[in-house]
Amino acid sequence: MPRGEKSAYTDKQKRKAEHIEEGYEERGVPKEEAEKRAWATVNRESGGGNKSGSGRGKPDDHSASQRGGEIGGKASASRTAAQRSASAEKVAATRKKRAAEP
Repeated sequence: MPRGEKSAYTDKQKRKAEHIEEGYEERGVPKEEAEKRAWATVNRESGGGNKSGSGRGKPDDHSASQRGGEIGGKASASRTAAQRSASAEKVAATRKKRAAEP
């Protein structure tokens, strides 16, 4: 099987790679790089192509996909309750002010 051939992958793996690739492209990653990263993620989660037989292999590990959410929450978690509350009050005041403007 030549390098880059995707025949050993299941339809679900192909769909997953396409979805991941679209996400990278939306964030400004070039098409080729996005495709490479997407297949690397699929390979990391599933261990490569799974089309060897029904019910065979190990279950997928979704840690690579879940890292994004982990990273996103760190900034908020490092702030105190008072800081978050002050920020929320400031946002509410700005929204109220802008809503009142003609």
